[in-house]
Amino acid sequence: MNMNIHTNDTVVVLQGKDKGKKGKVVKVLPKKGKLVVEGLNVVKKHMKSRKPGQSGQLIELSQPLPYSRVQLFCEKCGKSTRFSFVVSGDKKARVCSRCKSDV
Repeated sequence: MNMNIHTNDTVVVLQGKDKGKKGKVVKVLPKKGKLVVEGLNVVKKHMKSRKPGQSGQLIELSQPLPYSRVQLFCEKCGKSTRFSFVVSGDKKARVCSRCKSDV
């Protein structure tokens, strides 16, 4: 799957329990069509103790979100937006569809 959102991009969640929240993309999983956003879609996982006498623990993990449920966030507009590609010379850049600035 061709995914145009990259690591360190800021995205806004469009659906689900974290709708409207924004965060930074930590990891992109293009084969599954998903991405992991820092601090969003968090679940608690129970970890069993490794050694006898040691207590187990609860760990919070960010689970992957489907690519279709997020949208890129434009810093200049301050809103979530679609984007297009503009080729100038040898460079290809992502451009906000609202304000036409680089994303």
